[in-house]
Amino acid sequence: MKLVDLWNAKQNPTLSFELFPARNEKAAQRLEKAIDNLAELEPDFVSVTFGAGGSTREGSYQLIEKLTKEKDLDVLGYFAGFGLGPEEITSVLDSYSALGVQNILAVRGDEPRELDGFTPHPQSLPYASDLVKFIASRYDFCLGAAGYPESHVDAQSKQKDIEFLKLKVDNGAEFIITNYFYDNQFFFDFVDRCQAARIHVPILPGVMPVYSVKMMEMLAGLCGATITDELRQGLGALPIDDKQALNEFGIDFAAAQCEELLTAGVIGLHIYTMDRSSSTVEMVQKLRAKGLL
Repeated sequence: MKLVDLWNAKQNPTLSFELFPARNEKAAQRLEKAIDNLAELEPDFVSVTFGAGGSTREGSYQLIEKLTKEKDLDVLGYFAGFGLGPEEITSVLDSYSALGVQNILAVRGDEPRELDGFTPHPQSLPYASDLVKFIASRYDFCLGAAGYPESHVDAQSKQKDIEFLKLKVDNGAEFIITNYFYDNQFFFDFVDRCQAARIHVPILPGVMPVYSVKMMEMLAGLCGATITDELRQGLGALPIDDKQALNEFGIDFAAAQCEELLTAGVIGLHIYTMDRSSSTVEMVQKLRAKGLL
């Protein structure tokens, strides 16, 4: 089902998870376990990422195929177009369409760091807005765009970031999924800026529990998510090297975020799982016990 139709028809908020293709055997085993556990939560859909420069092209396809055929899950396929030419873009999208994928999140993507000698195709599309326009003119996918509550790390300003987001919507994006954030006010302010810019498509907030301090610091540095004083103070009060305490704190912190978001009337929750399941399962169970999902 197309996501805009799902949100129009569904009475309750949607639940969705992000997964990414495994890069080695150990990661594959962890992913397999995560898929089994997360599928039991009966999500409305699952998203699958796409590596920079097509670096996970085959892995992304295989994961989408597994989720659709073996787990009977609706899948949102990410597509990162940086450096790829028109033929490569259509080849990937044709293969997704053949699997029955109806929803695509179109992003620019980063310059590949793991592909030695990577040279962008001379006809590659420089911006996500160009990619959205290219896909919308050729396919019947329900297209989504990425939103950044604290603005994209490369943005000149929050205002410019919203202007580019508006261009994505004008070019065919029908919904927005946001980057994660640790303070819901960033999301609420972002929605206000979208409304002021006459962006009236569904906006789905992304949430990510704290899985480890090292991962939190690394990812926040890459995507520009603010690690708030509240979060740092909470982490600082935990016993040193107590992984169980850290895990419980991460679950409780994210669950509290989700509760506030759901109470405020968001259309759903998109959880960045990092191919893990235990924190997500406990968090969802907490929310369902309160009748919020």
